Amino acid sequence: MRKFFVPLILVFLFSSVLTARQLEHKDYALINGHIIDQVNEEILENSMILVSGGMIERVAKSSGNVPDGYEVIDMEGKYILAGFMDAHTHLNSLESAKRALHSGVTTVRSSSVPYFQDVAIKNLADQNYIAGPDMIPAGVFVSPDLGETILADPELSSLFDGVTTEEALRKLVRVNAERGAMFIKTRGTERAGLPNTDPRKQTYTEDQLKIVVDEAAKYGIPIQIHGHGDEGSYAAVKAGARSIEHGTYLSERTLKLMAEKETFFVPTFSTVYDLTQPGGDYDNPVLRNRGRHMLPELGKTVKKAKELGVTIVTGADTGYGPNSLTRISHEITFFVELGFSPYEAIRAATSDAARLLQIEEKTGRVEQGMEADLIVLNSNPIEDIKSTQDVILVMSNGHLVYNRLPHGIGD
Repeated sequence: MRKFFVPLILVFLFSSVLTARQLEHKDYALINGHIIDQVNEEILENSMILVSGGMIERVAKSSGNVPDGYEVIDMEGKYILAGFMDAHTHLNSLESAKRALHSGVTTVRSSSVPYFQDVAIKNLADQNYIAGPDMIPAGVFVSPDLGETILADPELSSLFDGVTTEEALRKLVRVNAERGAMFIKTRGTERAGLPNTDPRKQTYTEDQLKIVVDEAAKYGIPIQIHGHGDEGSYAAVKAGARSIEHGTYLSERTLKLMAEKETFFVPTFSTVYDLTQPGGDYDNPVLRNRGRHMLPELGKTVKKAKELGVTIVTGADTGYGPNSLTRISHEITFFVELGFSPYEAIRAATSDAARLLQIEEKTGRVEQGMEADLIVLNSNPIEDIKSTQDVILVMSNGHLVYNRLPHGIGD
């Protein structure tokens, strides 16, 4: 008979979870705010939003009488939007989750983490132990070489020599699904963020990618593809990927196929910009030079994708670590510089992102019955899109994360 030893520290942590206090929902009335309706491309001036039980209970076209029992927050003519979504993150800690929230991001899709931290963050947010952001986890990267991620689960030990055969590919997808992944992240090409890799180089064939898509479909899980180069990305679109991430060198042929198959595009433009800058998530002379030729190529690809009708969504491709300089508000700003209207750029970060993530019936719009994922900006983003970089209030799942209104300290 096998005996299991549970370390004392695990007993302590488990008992702490059992006694942890969940966040309570309060009722709020947000009054005198101008609501940005990015879907209908209009601004609902001097409106009121009632929040109860974590949901938007009512949106009124005027700030009339507030029902009893609601905490009133006067927007003072500021601008209210649906919370931003980051469809490509590597967020893997509670401090990083907090940084994402404070930037206005209330929903994230993981694009792989080392040890299933994204699944744990999702569970904490779902159970109201943390305010958010809501997490759509992807678990560990389905990649030819797992590296240290082989330690993420004892079941992965048989994949030590690589993940290239049909048996290995199916097993890694299955382990991810069993651990709680809601997307599977795999690759069509090598990375751009390492100096010794070629981001154009294809890594998995179309047949290998079809195996991943087929296995994930058994669990109802869609696929996101890391793909800078054209050949690997084209193979991924043919195989049935739901989204292509990065897409620096995509050809018109690939973009037309994406439009035909309604494959989403998450260009992570702000991260390629980060390659060109000192500091941030990347700070290497080889990468800086690489970024200088990648950035204009990606800009042309984004413009062509938009012209061909591919749906484009925001992703910051950061772990929101202490040195990160990249935020979704930067991606929104870059989109406008690349020819999007402010409304289109905001949709890319809200309602269009929700469609990619298959949560459009839950969040992504400021409407009755939606989750109370809201942010407030100091000035009108339709007039100046850079105002998205000045978030002064965040509400996630009806929890008031922080409120910088008003700025005075009172009498």
